Amino acid sequence: MDITTLVTFLTPCLPFLLKVGDKISEGAAQKIGEDTWNTAKTIWSKLHPKIEAKPAAKEALADVANNPDDADSQASLRVQIKKILEADKPLWDEIAKILADSSAKSPQAGKFNINAQGSNIGLIGDGAKVNGGINFGTKPGA
Repeated sequence: MDITTLVTFLTPCLPFLLKVGDKISEGAAQKIGEDTWNTAKTIWSKLHPKIEAKPAAKEALADVANNPDDADSQASLRVQIKKILEADKPLWDEIAKILADSSAKSPQAGKFNINAQGSNIGLIGDGAKVNGGINFGTKPGA
């Protein structure tokens, strides 16, 4: 498991994870997706006690929560989480498995060719969107 991937995954969830409650959970699931939220909560339940027990990690966490786009704060949190997980190999393995299982369920990104002549189009999935344009070609017989 790559620590950068873990921190990148958790960062948008931190404001919700730090204020967990019924209404917060509902809002988080709507904003970041139910699967992502459930995975984040599972990882957080295992990692958070270790972060709370380490003042430097707790401070790095607060910095990222207050300024999620700050690369320096993210780097500091990565270092602290790496130290925690390197000291606890079973926890490292457990979190790696949770992330891998989550990735296996995530929709694949990429380019797809779809023949949509004379069809109605619908998108299905968390955050489904069309990047770029859609070329519908010409209608048969036109």
